[in-house]
Amino acid sequence: MFIARINVTLKESVLDPQGSTVQGTLHELGESSVQDVRVGKYIEVKLDSPDIASAQKIVDRICEKLLVNHVIETYRSEIIPA
Repeated sequence: MFIARINVTLKESVLDPQGSTVQGTLHELGESSVQDVRVGKYIEVKLDSPDIASAQKIVDRICEKLLVNHVIETYRSEIIPA
C-alpha cells in the first residue's frame, strides 16, 4: 500500500488570478518581501500497488485521465509507503 501526494499547479505561462489576489493581500498585510504566489491543488491518493514503480504508473495514468488539465496545468508527485 502506498500514498501518492500530488501537487497540481498552473503552468508558469498561465495567469493565476487567485495567486495574484493572495499576493496583493499579503502586500496589504505588510509582507512586501513576497514576490510571487501561485495557487494550486494538493491531492492525496491511497494506492494498492505491489511497488513504487507500479504506483507511479498509476499516478501518471490518473493524472493524464482526470486530475490534471495538461493544457494549463502541470503536476509533481511523491509516493511513500502507507
